[in-house]
Amino acid sequence: MGNLEASIVLAGVGGQGTLIAGKLLGILALKLGLDVKVSEVHGMSQRGGSVITYVKIGEEVHSPIIEDGTADYVLAFEEVEAVRWAALLKKEGVMIINNQQIKSLPVLMGQMQYPENIGEALSKSASEGTKIVEIDALDLAMEVGTSKAVNIVMMGALSNYLGVDEQLWREAIEEAFAAKPKTIPGNISAFEKGRKAGA
Repeated sequence: MGNLEASIVLAGVGGQGTLIAGKLLGILALKLGLDVKVSEVHGMSQRGGSVITYVKIGEEVHSPIIEDGTADYVLAFEEVEAVRWAALLKKEGVMIINNQQIKSLPVLMGQMQYPENIGEALSKSASEGTKIVEIDALDLAMEVGTSKAVNIVMMGALSNYLGVDEQLWREAIEEAFAAKPKTIPGNISAFEKGRKAGA
């Protein structure tokens, strides 16, 4: 039985696989003999819409909701999502940012500007003790042949901080993708790339 306690926010846009990442964390928690609650609490998962998934892991979890300033980890699958959900991160928390920019329709139409240097700005405004990790998850996912692996690259980066044996992560990935066995080697490779990049 594990002793992991974690409040994790997965913030992205539809089509980036935040829900699958949440499912993977749920499988991992159950492998550790822990309670877990996973909840999609905001937005719509259609491609391009903002999606946020809360995951709480512990001996006993009563609610999946994560209040401002209480998340141990915020994983932003897209840069603007990092800004949007930064307030959820606690002072000594870790934010992992995929430096991908997915421009919304108003930005594409020239009605709004996409913010610049988001990671740098967050690092400057972050509380003392907060860790900001930036990775190019899309580029790493493309190295294994598919942009769909961004979520697993992000899980690899997160794995550096949860203190869970790497073999358990591999088993959880195998279970999460059991219905699509051909995708398992690629996802394990994506996980390893994310783990290395996020260390």
